Amino acid sequence: MKRIAESELILNSRGAIYHIDLRPEELADTVITVGDPDRVALVSSYFDTIEVKRQHREFVSHTGTYKGKRLTVISTGIGPDNIDIVFNELDALVNIDFETRTVNEQLKALKIIRMGTCGSLQGDIAVDEFIAGSHSIGLDNLLNFYRLENNDEEVSLLQQFITQTQLNNSITNPYISAASVGLLKHFVDGYNTGITITCPGFYGPQGRVLRLGLRQPDLIDSLTNFSHGAHRIVNFEMETSAIYGLGKLLGHQCLSLNAVVANRVTKTFSKDGGKAVVNLIERSLEIIKDIH
Repeated sequence: MKRIAESELILNSRGAIYHIDLRPEELADTVITVGDPDRVALVSSYFDTIEVKRQHREFVSHTGTYKGKRLTVISTGIGPDNIDIVFNELDALVNIDFETRTVNEQLKALKIIRMGTCGSLQGDIAVDEFIAGSHSIGLDNLLNFYRLENNDEEVSLLQQFITQTQLNNSITNPYISAASVGLLKHFVDGYNTGITITCPGFYGPQGRVLRLGLRQPDLIDSLTNFSHGAHRIVNFEMETSAIYGLGKLLGHQCLSLNAVVANRVTKTFSKDGGKAVVNLIERSLEIIKDIH
């Protein structure tokens, strides 16, 4: 096995991986990711026990148990670039031997579930509702640095997306990846399902205009009107495509769950986005505890 150099796999003085500051034994097999570092404590406030608390930069993590199930909740911060850090380091914790700096012969698959917020792109999906993303199309560039291969369904969806939206013309090189079917099947009742778009920014990349003009002023309409068979685009946010793409490449089961805080079609915003997030956490934890 090839040894991984110190410059590539960076460990700190206590033998933890550099950015997220966790050691292998401090990570549970089921991981909840949140964007906001403050949301980690909100999620873990429902835990029966907390055994580990770590923080380095925006990466806060708590590991404990919820109704007998061991869980880790970790903040990623905003954007796909941070997902690149968190997912590579989560994978290293379970699939690389830190002593020998070699990849383990037996690889382990984590279950990784995002709990976040998003904007709805359909008039019939109102603020404060929940969305479980069946697929994610990335308008960022992260997965174009990796060798991501698609199945026939993903290829067809991506081709139709490019044809219908023309978003590949001098703006981006879109990519697609699907959620874990094994996780998605548990989140049906009370969750809307569809394609999630991941954007590399909050303003222009999501069609918002303050003082700057947009190269693609009809972005919202082109996303809302997309359809291919039974598939439609239901929301956008800033992390899911990286989660699904890296999860697929690394062999982990991933799902993105989001509370809708804005509806970009009806131009409404949640009167209490914090409560919507709490409702998402409470409902989803009850499901997660029973997933084996």
